[in-house]
Amino acid sequence: MEALNGIKDLSYALDTFYFLITGALVMWMAAGFAMLEAGLVRSKNTAEILTKNIVLYAIACIMYMVVGYNIMYGDSSSGVIPSLGFFLGADNDPAEVLKQGMDGWYDGSYYSNAADFFFQMVFVATAMSIVSGAVAERMKLWAFLAFAVVMTSVIYPVQGFWKWGGGFLDQAGFLDFAGSGVVHLCGASAALAGVLLLGARKGKYGPNGEINAIPGANMPMATLGTFILWLGWFGFNGGSELIVSNVGEANAVAAVFVNTNMAAAGGVVAALITARMLFGKADLTMALNGALAGLVAITAEPLTPTAGWATLIGAIGGVIVVFSIITLDKLKIDDPVGAISVHGVVGLWGLLAVPITNADGSIGAQLLGIVSIFAWTFVTSLLVWMAIKAVMGIRVSEEEEFEGVDLAECGLEAYPEFVGSRGSGK
Repeated sequence: MEALNGIKDLSYALDTFYFLITGALVMWMAAGFAMLEAGLVRSKNTAEILTKNIVLYAIACIMYMVVGYNIMYGDSSSGVIPSLGFFLGADNDPAEVLKQGMDGWYDGSYYSNAADFFFQMVFVATAMSIVSGAVAERMKLWAFLAFAVVMTSVIYPVQGFWKWGGGFLDQAGFLDFAGSGVVHLCGASAALAGVLLLGARKGKYGPNGEINAIPGANMPMATLGTFILWLGWFGFNGGSELIVSNVGEANAVAAVFVNTNMAAAGGVVAALITARMLFGKADLTMALNGALAGLVAITAEPLTPTAGWATLIGAIGGVIVVFSIITLDKLKIDDPVGAISVHGVVGLWGLLAVPITNADGSIGAQLLGIVSIFAWTFVTSLLVWMAIKAVMGIRVSEEEEFEGVDLAECGLEAYPEFVGSRGSGK
């Protein structure tokens, strides 16, 4: 018995440590989103977008602790309506853990409840980060933060409960390993609702249907952000395997890491080639979005594909994202960073691709999940955005937009030494 308890102790410690480290990698994705978005907006809007990213992370942590986690993983007799609870309970009692026989050891996947909370918390922050880039350069800071409170405390946790909390989508056989739907489609749906209500940036679209490019201020920063997100995604997908303390799970984690990396690589190459064929140039922004598209595409199922299949799934995502960005522009849906295309449209592809390599997947269940997540998130987000608009407004004035939201919302400029930057549109 003493030897058995020693094995349990070690497994518990290792799986808890793995959960925490992969959660820390996902937390580092917040820096990736901040750098990516700061690079793809104009310099006069940089300080505000950075402010949004650090504050939304803090709001997500607080609101998910207060109520969100208990909605998503609380006890509920209903597969649709989750129970309501507040704050975190006690962690596992070491004596109770060690008292269990091997049959009660849940296949070795016993780990700290606090570690589970931490890992799930950084996921909700990721979903909210998707919204910030899509509404950049013209949304009021405090309106955005007010939405973040509702998104991270209620909107995200409810649809998360439907799948990861054992709700009706999970019971119906909907598969989403690490969140192409629960995280990425959810974030993109909330962003789409906000963008439609907010409208396009001034000068983005001409009176005769012209589409005017508005280049970002810092491509090195955007590229750094993409690499940070790529690194963090190993925690995002790898940590979603949940445990690593036996041979089978260790091999599974390794496969997830490899497939995650290969999908991103496939997305970069495919997006770059597609952009070259369409525009005649090697478009860096499309390559960056191609990497993220490949990562989003493989997130729904990074375990069952071979490395070759993972590369292909990511490559298709890279092609899709280029055409999606072009299409949204033609529809005058202004998304400065391409977040809706990367996380939403490609998230759809990732979910539909699951049955290609996972025999347990079905198109019917995947479609049910897609429709449910999109409908819930889009409708509730639109209602919240409308309420915020009625109470405090969601868009800055034309003068503030022209001057830059850095000055209007934060009272400072990210690059004050740039002479003539104020009001220049650069």
